Amino acid sequence: QDVQKESEPHVYLSKEEVKEKIQSYNSSVTDKLKMTLNANGIYTGFIKVHLELCRPITVESSQSQGRCDSSNNGTAFYLPDGCVNTLHISSTNTVREVIEALLKKFFVADNPAKFALYKRCHKEDQVYTCKLSDREHPLYLRLVAGPRTEMLSFVLREHETGEVMWEAFTIPELRNFLRILDKEENEQLQILKKRYAAYRDKLEEALGGVWKPG
Repeated sequence: QDVQKESEPHVYLSKEEVKEKIQSYNSSVTDKLKMTLNANGIYTGFIKVHLELCRPITVESSQSQGRCDSSNNGTAFYLPDGCVNTLHISSTNTVREVIEALLKKFFVADNPAKFALYKRCHKEDQVYTCKLSDREHPLYLRLVAGPRTEMLSFVLREHETGEVMWEAFTIPELRNFLRILDKEENEQLQILKKRYAAYRDKLEEALGGVWKPG
């Protein structure tokens, strides 16, 4: 169960502390995704982002692996569950830049302001999630937490505003959403019809057996 937690205060590291942290981080890496410290003090590395999107996204390309509905203005589709993407970023990249880079990698045409990046931590048999501010630096958080994803992982979600901000979507996006809803409604209706038709057949078969002359 996710538990919302306030953001912890940001603590900056000195150059020597960063160097030591990177050495310790690289010695613990098991997937070869190590960090590199440059002469100017900026370091680069990798973060993995879990995509947990409830609403469909609009992509520029018609090629996708999710449930989709195409139009002349793009393709709206649901990302498959458990989708994880790896990004190579630097210590200067902010949360907002990471979101923009992630959407660009998937050719997502939606406004980046619709999305938020969360950090997920496991502590004392509970899962804590916290929305990161646009100014935070994900690679720094990865460095401080270490390479173990159970200690820290990143999740991309829609903004939790309580209500969907429909005004943030374009007219083509809204039309695509309506087509998807109509399609899903029809699919569910056909499933229900088949289910009740099967029940009716079994009842009629049972009634026929009961009233069949001996």
